[in-house]
Amino acid sequence: MSNQQHFRYSTGVVAYPIFFLMLIWVVFWLQVRFFPVIKTWGIIPDTLVGLRGVVLSPFIHGDIEHIYHNSVPLVVLSMALFYFYRPIAWKVLVYGILLSGLITWFIGRPANHIGASGLIYVLVSFIFFKGIFAKHFRLIALSLIIIFLYGSMIWYVFPIKEGMSWEGHLGGLITGFVFAIIFRKAIAKPERYLWQEPHYNEDDDPFLRHFDEHGNFIENLEPEDEIEIEVEDEFEDEVEDELKDENDIKDEVQKNTPKYNYIYKENPKS
Repeated sequence: MSNQQHFRYSTGVVAYPIFFLMLIWVVFWLQVRFFPVIKTWGIIPDTLVGLRGVVLSPFIHGDIEHIYHNSVPLVVLSMALFYFYRPIAWKVLVYGILLSGLITWFIGRPANHIGASGLIYVLVSFIFFKGIFAKHFRLIALSLIIIFLYGSMIWYVFPIKEGMSWEGHLGGLITGFVFAIIFRKAIAKPERYLWQEPHYNEDDDPFLRHFDEHGNFIENLEPEDEIEIEVEDEFEDEVEDELKDENDIKDEVQKNTPKYNYIYKENPKS
């Protein structure tokens, strides 16, 4: 797959993230309006009932501030994922939810862990590390943008704030890093120039032939062997005949052209 096919806009680049965000807000509306019990369906570590939160927790939020702070980065990062990594975008999303949730279930404190922040950390980690590993200039530029926008999130993988699931953030960071290593296929490859190809020979390059092994410019190259063009005898005879005919015509014209002699006489002085 060429790079043009990788970096190609489609309606899914915007539609899928918007649909996912709308689903989260619908769940939050149902939770606030009709089913407050939904809030308790998060990841509860080391309990069987808490395993349901591995799938459900990204769709559950505690309050309006919680869901608001997760909405913008979730949409931005999802769009970047579907545009730059379209062939594996769904794998990163689905497997990212599951693996980061399982890590949280194993290492988390005995509490109810909810929110899409774990998935956000999956996306940040994957997009950053994948861009570095892929060595493609567009993906590296995307990695730098991610660091500029969300680099400060690294501090929240540590228990520095009470009531925040740092375990979910850490699980997302680990998951994204692992996916950046695993998902190698169907990724845009860095462009290779002719001189980077294994079969490239500097001696055959017409430009590099003007430089010596030390990089000094060679002004005059050795002249190439002269190429002799052989003309068939028949063609030579035709040319000679045409020239002879032209000369005969010129001679005939000169013979038939009358010659006039003009004598100039001065008028006698009176």
